Amino acid sequence: MADPPEISFAAIFACSAFAACFAEFCTIPLDTAKVRLQLQKRVPLGDSESTPKYKGLLGTIATIAKEEGLFALWKGIVPGLHRQCLYGGLRIGLYGPVKAFLVGSSYTADVSLFTKILAALLTGAVAIAVANPTDLVKIRLQAEGKLAVGALSRYSGALDAYRAIVKQEGVAALWTGLGPNIARNAIINAAELASYDHIKETILAIPGFTDNIITHILAGLGAGFFAVCIGSPIDVVKSRMMGDSVYKSTIDCFFRTLKSEGIFAFYKGFFPNFGRLGSWNVIMFLILEQVKRLFS
Repeated sequence: MADPPEISFAAIFACSAFAACFAEFCTIPLDTAKVRLQLQKRVPLGDSESTPKYKGLLGTIATIAKEEGLFALWKGIVPGLHRQCLYGGLRIGLYGPVKAFLVGSSYTADVSLFTKILAALLTGAVAIAVANPTDLVKIRLQAEGKLAVGALSRYSGALDAYRAIVKQEGVAALWTGLGPNIARNAIINAAELASYDHIKETILAIPGFTDNIITHILAGLGAGFFAVCIGSPIDVVKSRMMGDSVYKSTIDCFFRTLKSEGIFAFYKGFFPNFGRLGSWNVIMFLILEQVKRLFS
């Protein structure tokens, strides 16, 4: 994903933000289903367990659409777009400059995988530290299911959610879950950007392959797969901390989840998560590669 030197940071930031927002809009129903599955807990009922409300990706989407309406699948889209403008633009826009800084004057097109991973870890951490409030509001809105008769929604929208959180919980509450969020996004960013970069270079080294849509799709799918495999446990902890205030800390959330639900709880929503990240990466990188050419 080496960017031509003539593309400025402002241009690559704009391209990245646009591509990330487009991918977000297309795939947020999958993300909403993923969040609901991750927040769903096993509830003991006598000697047996109650039947979970949400089952699988398609089942969860169907349940949400049936009970809450089709547009409920796009809950959190406004803060989601806020997030992608900041997070998507920064993490991708800074990747090239940080990668070049790490290798210094010896910068060439052939950069080691370690350098790519380190650059993506750094840009992912910086980007989500800035964008954490948007992530929090997005999770809070997505977590709300069908309300009981007469019950009022916690928030009337994204801006109301920002105001309510600051008023009721304090400004610092906007950075709830920052620890697992930095860990999750730094790791996933490394898995996505470094793997996309490396897979794309590997594919282009194979005779017959060129820098075209097929290459971008294959590299995007690979990036999404690695991101989900590596980041799913952290993603579950992050979603639970942001969607439920009962946890005292990241460690508390991790061990309470492990104790009550077992190790596989950290891979809840794995397939919808891959469906989300796989399709998200394919769409985002396809759009990004095309839009960048307008500036080259």
